[in-house]
Amino acid sequence: MIELTRLNGKPFSLNAIYIESVEAFPDTTITLTTGRKFIVLESEEEVRNRVALFYRSIQILSNPHLRGDENEEE
Repeated sequence: MIELTRLNGKPFSLNAIYIESVEAFPDTTITLTTGRKFIVLESEEEVRNRVALFYRSIQILSNPHLRGDENEEE
């Protein structure tokens, strides 16, 4: 789960596994695989950083090939 802030200032947790896209319209809009959308105060870059940290914490990005570090496992 990642912590985000709604436009009204209320914090909430979102399961990052279900994020399909993050866009700025200019407000940051997160679309889930279910089609549900959330508009948040955090920037697009901040959301991407939080998602990456979350993935690392649950070891989805523990494989160097999935991270794009292809030469680490030689």
